[in-house]
Amino acid sequence: MMHALIQFLLWFFVWLLLTWPPSVNDVISGVIVSIFVSVMTIDVFNTAYSRGNGNGRPKKSLSGFIFRLSWFVCYLFVFLWECIKANVDVAFRVLHPDLPIRPATIKAKTSLKSEIGLTFLANSLTLTPGRTTIDIDKDKGYIYLHILNLKHGKEDHLTVLGRYENILRRIFE
Repeated sequence: MMHALIQFLLWFFVWLLLTWPPSVNDVISGVIVSIFVSVMTIDVFNTAYSRGNGNGRPKKSLSGFIFRLSWFVCYLFVFLWECIKANVDVAFRVLHPDLPIRPATIKAKTSLKSEIGLTFLANSLTLTPGRTTIDIDKDKGYIYLHILNLKHGKEDHLTVLGRYENILRRIFE
């Protein structure tokens, strides 16, 4: 029950930030939307924010939830920063069409095992302009990406992938 309340407060806080300065209608809408999002994501967050206790069942703890929630906030900042950088790069290439574009497909190793972690990783990479996730091979641990501009090899993109992966591992695994 505590997890649901924390989720509600988190979503409501995000809603208030997005609608600042809030009016009465914004607060009412925010309560309704926050309840709806909390109900729809309660299973995802309860599974994702619980640590195993060795017997195959997850152990739900408030400290584990807060630990993972703090890493999720960190992930949001990293994701926003990478999105801003990628948007500027893609906008610059659109405005200056003589810049070289070297499209490529790369295969990158990932250590994430959980489906939700892999989904977050794939969506994060796809939502960052200039990259698109093509496929995930969960059994072998590979993710296939289409890159708009392969600058100096795939190291730049693997750095971003590793940055996301390190944080998502702390959140979902």
